[in-house]
This record gives sequence, structure tokens and C-alpha cells, in this order.
Amino acid sequence: MAEGGIFGRTEAGDPVHRFRIAGGGLTAHVLDWGAVVQDLRLDGHEPPLVLGFDRFDDYPAHSPYMGAIAGRFANRIANGRFSIGGTQYQADRNFLGKHTLHGGSQSFGNRMWEVLLRGQDFVTLALHDPAGSMGFPGALDVTCTYRMKIPGTLSVELSATCDQPTLCNLAHHSYFNLDDGGSGDILDHQMMLAADAYLPVDAELIPTGVVEPVDGTVFDFRRSRPIRLEQEGEQVPYDHNFCLAAARGPLRRIASVRGASSCVGMEVWSTEPGVQFYAGAHVGRTVPGHGGRIYRDYAGFCLEPQTWPDGPNRPYFPQAVLWPNEIYRQVTEYRFGVS
Repeated sequence: MAEGGIFGRTEAGDPVHRFRIAGGGLTAHVLDWGAVVQDLRLDGHEPPLVLGFDRFDDYPAHSPYMGAIAGRFANRIANGRFSIGGTQYQADRNFLGKHTLHGGSQSFGNRMWEVLLRGQDFVTLALHDPAGSMGFPGALDVTCTYRMKIPGTLSVELSATCDQPTLCNLAHHSYFNLDDGGSGDILDHQMMLAADAYLPVDAELIPTGVVEPVDGTVFDFRRSRPIRLEQEGEQVPYDHNFCLAAARGPLRRIASVRGASSCVGMEVWSTEPGVQFYAGAHVGRTVPGHGGRIYRDYAGFCLEPQTWPDGPNRPYFPQAVLWPNEIYRQVTEYRFGVS
């Protein structure tokens, strides 16, 4: 379905299209490269709600998964190794040269997707990932629908099927700034996370395997508080999974955030058992983003609903194995309002 304006071209010369969808007071632009939400705006609030670039060439060169769909396995797999049914697999080790991050160096977030359907308030994209891609077994067919709903809701609906047992853990990876679009930082945003536990990580951001209660720690966001929190004079560099449930379940509110200087609030609702909160400690770029903004560290934060990282190597974590004749389904909603 070749509609939408051409936003740029890949290194191979393929056109990258940008599609506008709108509804419920929101307007978004979506790319068929990476299924990226390139821009997101809310009526009554002038700055963009997400970080992004105005030129396509800056995405493959400089984007830390801005607005993309991460997969085939979002987040990290220690040493890129996992087993399914007793068979060992080695995935692409694109993180520190040792671990797998977001599915490998040629992950879903930097691949061309096909636009299947498009309306005024939605767009559905599809991706076929062949068997063996980035070391993952089996072919995986994925669809992503971005849909605007009333009031002020960006719905992300993900589904997938496979022909052999494989891993499937997808996540939407927008960086949000509810104040000024990324001119400043998000550290004084107020945030609540409905999680009683989190996953501590080692120096390479791999979960240690412990499920730790948030009570009495810097990870306690059960009551709304600022993201800003320093230890020994340094901001806590949040990049951790917060544990919501033991398995995927019904849609429910998992987080709420409010800008520090704006009147914009965002609620996150999801079916997923975990959410990765990344405060954007390394999001700073030298190339301009939306409207010429230069993003510094902490210019945007991510809330990425998903299963828990390194689950394939931790059998007591929620699991991400998808079997033939099963359908993977995730629904996540980002609900915005001005008050």
C-alpha cells in the first residue's frame, strides 16, 4: 500500500514513507521504517510529546530506537544465548559486543515494514522476519496498529505468529517529554509506577536474577514523585524493568506522568507483565531534533511495556516463548490530557 509522503530513502535507496493519523485531540506521523512514531502532538499543547528527527537520515545514524518497535526480543538477553525445548541458540550480540539488545543489530526498529491498512485515525504495518534472522529460530509475522482513540489516546496494538517455537517480546520505544518537547530535561516530571518490585541489574545492565521489592529504595514510584533523585551527587540512571505481574493480563493502568511546567499528563495502560523505565541518561545527541532542538541527556523518558528482560535465561520470570498456532497479542495505550 504505497501512500503517504516520502520522508527519505534508506541506504539501499528504498523510499521511506510518512503517514499522518489523527483523532481524539492527537496527531501523529508514523514511518514505515521501524514502525516509528516520528512525531506526536496534542491539541492545546504546542511542543511535540516525543523526541524525534525532522530528517530521515538522522534516524539510522543517530536514533536510540526513538519511537520504534523493538523486537524480536525487546530489551536484553545475557550473552545472546537462550534455549527452547532443549535446543540452544545464539542471537546477535549487539550490546557491548556481548549481549543481545532489542533483537540485534538488524532489529525490527530499523527495518522496512509494509503498510497493510490506513485510515484517518489508524495505520497498520506488517513485518515478516525470516527464520534465522539475528539468530532467532522460526519465521515471525508481526503486525503493529497505531490507532487514535477518544479521548487523547495513542493505542499500540501488536500481534505476531510463528511457524516454529521462538521468542517474541515486542515493545514501543518512544521517548516522551511532556513539557517542552526535549529542549529541557524530564527530571522534574512527576511519575507513578504501579509496581511493587523491580529487577536489579549488574554493571552491564543485565538483570542479576533477583526480584527486589521497591519498598525503601530509589525505585519506589508507587506514589507520584519527581524522577529527579540523586545519589552521591549524581542522578539515579534509571534503566530497569519494573515488575507488574507474573504474566500478560487484562488492560490496566500501569503508570501516570505529569509534566513539571506544563499541564500535560499521560497515563500508560497495558496488558504486559513488566515495564522498562529508562530516564534517558544517554539520549543526548549532537544533531538537531524536532524544531532544531538539541537533545541533552534526560531530554526524554521511555516507558516500554514488555515481558521481563533476560527471561529466556530465568525460568521463574514471565516467559516470551511463542509456539506455532499461538497468537502473541499486546495492547498498550498512552492516554494524554491537559488540565
